[in-house]
Order: sequence, then structure tokens, then C-alpha cells
Amino acid sequence: MRPDDYRAWMLDMMKREMARASVRLRLSALRAFHAFLLMRNEIKKNVLREVLLPKAGKQLPRFLTPPQVETLIGTPEKIEKSRQAPVWMAARDTAIIELFYSTGMRLSELAGLDVGDVDVIGETVRVTGKGGRERICPVGGPALEAISRYRRSARVHGGPLFLNKSRRRLSTRNIWAGLRVRLIQAGLPANLSPHKLRHTFATHLLDNGADLRSVQTLLGHASLSTTQIYTHVTVERLKRAYETAHPRAAEG
Repeated sequence: MRPDDYRAWMLDMMKREMARASVRLRLSALRAFHAFLLMRNEIKKNVLREVLLPKAGKQLPRFLTPPQVETLIGTPEKIEKSRQAPVWMAARDTAIIELFYSTGMRLSELAGLDVGDVDVIGETVRVTGKGGRERICPVGGPALEAISRYRRSARVHGGPLFLNKSRRRLSTRNIWAGLRVRLIQAGLPANLSPHKLRHTFATHLLDNGADLRSVQTLLGHASLSTTQIYTHVTVERLKRAYETAHPRAAEG
């Protein structure tokens, strides 16, 4: 077969609305098989090297709605009231969720926080991001209050901010596992990782009028193009709202 035959086959699959990832997977498998045949001298040329794979489609970030965030925030202490678990652990999990949503920081950034990084008076937190770059993030009142409650309850006066049962720094794995438990308890999808709270933070800011440059700075993105994916989310939501509400949005 010629390269054009494979291109036609690829276009046919895409016209039948096959996912781009599936199309790429099939072509990659064929390309590898042809490379094997070429190595065995079964064929003279790997024609699939001339066929470009379709660009991988960008997946829009998943995020929680404001009511879902409120439900998740209220879950740890509500659940633990009926259990014998230490009170400070529920307060800790509430503070973690509040801080994720209030700042949009990465999982590794939150796990690496020390008590001294949180400035209650200035209502900010010092975050060490990728490449050791530091940034100052504003923190909302509810998150600061949740952190103060947790620190009082757990008697955390210095060193790592978030502790495990052994009073050592909570690892990223521990935080992820703990969030998964709280999502299940709240009746929300358990596959909503901590990164989805970061998506939620950015999406809600843009939905409420924040400019893209400010969101880029708050997220600690080196490039504006990384932040721009969130504009697709808000535009898609606007389109759906328009199509639902406008009398002449639908085709005649």
C-alpha cells in the first residue's frame, strides 16, 4: 500500500468519529509492525514513516461546580463526628481541601508547605513551584480559618504544615489517597485528583471575570499558552448557556 492509502484510511476513521487517540494508536502499531518487517527484510521501505499521525486532541480540564466544592469541604468534619478518629485529622483534611481550592497550588507544592510559609496577617502563602521558583499566592479567609483550626487541634507550631499520624510531613501519596476517601464520602467521583481542584480554582476565577494573566501568575505557569486551555472551558460553557437560553440559537 502507498502512503496515500494509509492517509485515506486514517481520514475515514476520523470521519466515523473515532477518537484521535485510537487512530494514533492504530497507526503507531502499524508503523512499528512495518519497522519490524523492514528489519527482517520482508519489505523494502516503511511507507508509514511518510504518514503523519493526527495531532492528539487536547482534553478539557475536569472541575467541580461551586456546590460540589462546598459539599467536599464540609465532608471531613461531618463524617468524622460519627467516628472515633482524631478530631485534628478531619480538621487537617478540611484545611487541605480549602487551601487547594483557595490557591490552586500543585499537589507537590501543598505537601511541601511549612508553617512559616503561611502569612495569616498578610493573607498569603509562599509557594515553591517547579524549578524551585517561589511565588506568593493570596489565600481566602475560609482557608486561613481552616488552617488555624487544624493547627490548634493538632498542636502544630512549626515545621511541616500538614502532618500524618506519626506527626511527620504528609506525603503527596497520602494527600491524594485522603482526598479520594473524602470524595467518596461526599458522593463525588473518586477519580477527581488534586489536580482537578487546581482546574476548579482556575475555571471559577475565569468564570467570575479574572483576567488570564492573573490566573497564569496564580497558577505559577511559565507560559500563558498553558493557562489558555481554561478559556476553552469557559467558552464551551458560554456556548451551552447560549444554545439553551437564546430563542434563535438553534438551527431552524
